[in-house]
Amino acid sequence: MKLIKFFTKLLITFLVIFFIGIGFCFLYVKLSPKIMINSANNIVLYDYADEMFFKGSESKEWVELKDISKNLIDATICTEDKNFYKHFGFDFLRIGKAIITNFINHRINQGASTITQQYAKNLFLDFDKTFKRKWDEAWYTLRIEANYSKKEILEGYLNTINYGHGQYGIGNASRYYFGKEAKDLSLAESSLLAAIPKAPSNYSPLNHLKEAKKRQKLILNNLVKNGIITKEEKKMAFNEELTFIGKENSSSLSSINYFQDAVLEELKTIDTIPNNYSEVKGLKIYTTLHYDMQEVLEEQVNENFRDNSSLETAGIIMDPNTGGVMALIGGKDYNKSSYNRAIFSSRQVGSTMKPFLYYAALENGFTASSAFLSEQTSFPVENGKVYSPNNYNNKYGNKAISMATAIAYSENIYAIKTHLFLGYDSLINVAKRVGITEKLEEIPSLPLGTNEINILHMAAGYSSFANLGYKVTPHFIKKVVDGNGNILYESHEEKELILNPSLVFILNNLLTTTYDPLYVDYNYPTAISLSTKLKHKYGLKSGTTDSDNWNIGFNKNLVCAIWVGHDNSDNLNSSDYKYAQNIWYKTVESIEKDLDENDGWYEKPKNVVGVLVEPISGKPLADTSKNTKLIYFLKGTEPKETDPTFDEIETNSSN
Repeated sequence: MKLIKFFTKLLITFLVIFFIGIGFCFLYVKLSPKIMINSANNIVLYDYADEMFFKGSESKEWVELKDISKNLIDATICTEDKNFYKHFGFDFLRIGKAIITNFINHRINQGASTITQQYAKNLFLDFDKTFKRKWDEAWYTLRIEANYSKKEILEGYLNTINYGHGQYGIGNASRYYFGKEAKDLSLAESSLLAAIPKAPSNYSPLNHLKEAKKRQKLILNNLVKNGIITKEEKKMAFNEELTFIGKENSSSLSSINYFQDAVLEELKTIDTIPNNYSEVKGLKIYTTLHYDMQEVLEEQVNENFRDNSSLETAGIIMDPNTGGVMALIGGKDYNKSSYNRAIFSSRQVGSTMKPFLYYAALENGFTASSAFLSEQTSFPVENGKVYSPNNYNNKYGNKAISMATAIAYSENIYAIKTHLFLGYDSLINVAKRVGITEKLEEIPSLPLGTNEINILHMAAGYSSFANLGYKVTPHFIKKVVDGNGNILYESHEEKELILNPSLVFILNNLLTTTYDPLYVDYNYPTAISLSTKLKHKYGLKSGTTDSDNWNIGFNKNLVCAIWVGHDNSDNLNSSDYKYAQNIWYKTVESIEKDLDENDGWYEKPKNVVGVLVEPISGKPLADTSKNTKLIYFLKGTEPKETDPTFDEIETNSSN
């Protein structure tokens, strides 16, 4: 009995202290400066020409509560927070019930966040689950409840929550999904929209209609249970056939949402940006986007995937002189998959790794005419093992070929011989210098692209070739300004010279052999089909593995990198390898259609000379030479008939 009295007194004491504490908190937040809750998601994005392309929940998009369908309001409150008008920001009974339910089920499958708590959460730039963040959210919840009416809180919440597909706020969402104003939403439309915010990527009716309908049914049941609608109204709403528009207007680009997501990801990494919107009264973000390039990239992806293939794609167009991303696609259809493969995915890069190797070779004394024997070869490697790579289609010249020819054919045997001759560190060192941050394995197959690398990093790496040797940092944001006009961040596009410009010039010209008819011999250049299609000059390299296909090409104006494959890394069919190349060449040629043929190419450095050689062997011209090719060399390294390299190869091949 004494024990019961003791615990009763202890509980009463705790409750008294708790409510006194709540009272002091309420008084404190009442006296604190009023936070600007309509800043949540108030982000405006501008392209490189300062033209707006995204405006979040900016004031002109704000919809007053009286102009929002009662169906949507009822569906939201019944689903998210049925005691919204009764609590002061926290529903303690619901919290207790959720704790017990989660404990019984041994997992977190029931939440207890109120509408005010969710609104407070939306004030932050990211949703980290740290203790400090949770404490900040709780504190903001109290401040919101103390300073705003329930009507203002609900109105703000409905204007800032995420309805998926880049649509923030009910005004944007109702127009996007149904092509109508928020006040005109039916019960069926409202209950389906109210289903989305819990998990926008899972409950989008455009992507996962079956899951969205399940949640819609739960919402309609809640409305029946609370006496708001009848069972007959529920049945009619659930069975009503809805027509989804799935766009804002006919001129909008759905792929621009991938770019927008990439901008917001970068925003989280900038230390000078406050971690909540209320401190900055909204943000104006000036980006590196070239809307016309984004338009071309999306158009080419749509055109090439008209057959509704299960393949996915990612693409980046980068300014090699600054590292600014001018256009980006993270998948072939944002409405079906918002996963941004361009910034989050890493894939095997295939032979697009080889240019880093060949730059290392040039840096270590190789020239465009340095020759190795093209034949099937087994290489003894560590621990007594043997590595036996094959050329694509098992084609071998069984003769000495030059580096230029090896690049044209993407010859694997030549690449492995070069890699083993130089040592593993040479390729890895160059890749790191140009900005490849992934861990690269010290293995014989590294130049064949067996490591997985992100497409953004590959585009940045190739930018060092496109700008003749400078390392750039890929980025999407130029400047960030707060609601008061203060500049919070401004990018400084500094470049660091990390490669020899003359050697890069030589390599860039070697990368044009991939579509050069002069290299048709025992094999064909890898992009020979483009020889009559390209109107401008580009350095180009493709990469092919069983599951991945790449095309990365550049000149001094741009770098364009395209990847195609399956998300689950299934093998590609032979017909799948056309997509990356088609998207690449049609994109760059469309962008540069108004430029002269050589506007994007490079002037020859003074310490470089051009020499006419035999294309395949790289030897100086002889009386019997049938074809000639102008190849570039550092002065003093031009090939001679007496080169010991050729004698050695010929001697070895005759043994």
